[in-house]
Amino acid sequence: MEGDAGRDLEVQRSLDGRVNEPSCCLKARASPVDSELEANCHATVVSGWFSDKGGKSMYFNNPMWPGEAHSLEVEKILFKEKSEYQEVVVFESATYGKVLVLDGILQLSEKDECAYQEMIAHLPLCSIESPKKVLVVGGGDGGVLREIARHRSVDLIDICEIDKMVIDVSKKYFPELAVGFEDPRVHLHVADAVEFIRNTPEGKYDAIIVDSSDPVGPAQELVERPFFESIARALRPGGVLCNMAESMWLHTHLIQDMVTACRDIFKGSVHYAWATVPTYPSGVIGFILCSTDGPPVDFKIPVNPIEKVEGALEHWRELRFYNSQMHQAAFALPSFVKREVSCL
Repeated sequence: MEGDAGRDLEVQRSLDGRVNEPSCCLKARASPVDSELEANCHATVVSGWFSDKGGKSMYFNNPMWPGEAHSLEVEKILFKEKSEYQEVVVFESATYGKVLVLDGILQLSEKDECAYQEMIAHLPLCSIESPKKVLVVGGGDGGVLREIARHRSVDLIDICEIDKMVIDVSKKYFPELAVGFEDPRVHLHVADAVEFIRNTPEGKYDAIIVDSSDPVGPAQELVERPFFESIARALRPGGVLCNMAESMWLHTHLIQDMVTACRDIFKGSVHYAWATVPTYPSGVIGFILCSTDGPPVDFKIPVNPIEKVEGALEHWRELRFYNSQMHQAAFALPSFVKREVSCL
C-alpha cells in the first residue's frame, strides 16, 4: 500500500511548514530499497534471542525506533513463512509465551496481549451508549474481535484484514485470541482496508477500531489524511474512532501530526490515551480517539461502563487489564507530552 499517498503527505508537511521531521519517520516513509541490508533485516533470531528488526547490530535499522531493541529469549520457532505482504513468524518465548512477529516487528505475546486488545476495544465502545455496528481494520489475530464481543448491544462486527496468513496462523497458534472469529456477529473481509472503507456507505458504523501495525510497509496509508477522511465519512454522527497511535516516548512528532489532522477532520472530540505493554518498544502504546460531529462524546468518562454490561467481565475469559478506572487513567498525560503535542 505504499506509493503516492506517502509522498503527498510529505508535500503537505512542507506546505504546513513542518519540514524538520525526525529521521525515524523520514526513513519509515522512504521507498523500500532492494539491498542486502533490506534482505537481512528480518533475521530476527540470533543465538537464541529475538530482537525487533534482527539481533546484534541489525536492530539499529528499524526506522521507527533507531538505535534500540527489545530482546526475548527464544525457546522454539513454531512458524516462519513469507505471505504476499510480509514475513510471519511465531515463536515460543522463555517468559512471555507464544509471540507473533510481522516483518521483524513484535505484534503480540500471550502474556501481555490483554493490555492492548482490551484497551483499544473498550476505550471507544465504553465511551458511547449501545454501540451496534463496529468495524475492525487489521486485527487479524482476532483479539479485538474477542473484546468487542463482550458488548451485547453490538449486532454487527466487520473486520477487514489484508493478510489471510495472519488469520490462519493466529487460529492455529493463538486460539485464545482467534476465538473472536467464532462469534456469529463477525463478518470477515480479506481486503485492502483503504479500498474497503472508501467503498463503505456513509454513516454505517458506530465505531471503527484501527488495529494496525507500525506505519511502514502495508500499514503506511493507515495514518494518512485520506484514510482518516474515509473513516469519518463511514461513521454515523457522534460515531467514534480508536486508532493505534505509537509511543509517546518515541513518536510525539507523529502523534502531533495525527492529532492535528484528526481535529480538522472529525469535528467532534479528539484525545490521546495510552497503556503499558511490556513487549512493545518503550513499554508503552498509544491510541487516538476521535468522534464525528453529532452527539458529544466525552472519552474520559465511560458512559457505557464495562462493569454494567451484562456478562462482559467474563465473556470467554475474565478481563485482565481494562476496567473503568484504567479507562479514566489512560487519558492522564505526562507534562512533556502536553508540551510536545501542542493540540492536546
